[in-house]
Amino acid sequence: MKLLIVEDEHRIAASLKKGFEQERFTVDVAYTGTEGYDLTSTEEYDCIILDLMLPGMNGIDICKNLRKENNHTPILILTAKGQLEDKITGLNCGADDYLTKPFAFEELLARVKALCRRPTTTVSADLSVGPLHLNTETYSVTRNGKPITLSNKEFSLLEYLLRQANQILTKEQIISHVWDYESDVLPNIVEVYIRNLRRKIDEPFADEANLIQTIRGFGYKIGI
Repeated sequence: MKLLIVEDEHRIAASLKKGFEQERFTVDVAYTGTEGYDLTSTEEYDCIILDLMLPGMNGIDICKNLRKENNHTPILILTAKGQLEDKITGLNCGADDYLTKPFAFEELLARVKALCRRPTTTVSADLSVGPLHLNTETYSVTRNGKPITLSNKEFSLLEYLLRQANQILTKEQIISHVWDYESDVLPNIVEVYIRNLRRKIDEPFADEANLIQTIRGFGYKIGI
């Protein structure tokens, strides 16, 4: 899953980015409201974590503008403004959740996961194609019940493929969803990770059909 964190306090932003990446999220960070709002027009996110008091465009205006544009990406406001009227204003402008600083990262993580499970994104933590199963809460991957160990990036790539099962995905789409905005990733890196995934989820099961398919001239898809 891919997150956007819009937070002008660099220390907090860095801590959040590190924490969510350890939980196998792909994370973009914007330090101004304007930068964050611009990213929402060029990138797709599963959830936005948004401060209210930001340089450039404030969080309330970002929420209002996104909803006017029919952008229904879940938004969690994370702010030091904890008065009841602030919460009401934030939720009324289109935010889906509101958490005040200081906060426990475990609670923030749980809230973000809950938002990402809403029907507008995905209805289940379990993703599967044929005998291959992935769970985004336990970070487990199995094929025919046999556990498969993946690196964080391999897990993110497989999760994205499974969320778009039976759809052809270009290398550019994969880079956009699996790597963060600032990563300098070349298309051949995608080939490397696809090859790594095949070695783990297809090659050990030689008696069965391969699940990851190359569509020459277009990209990749996963399916049976």
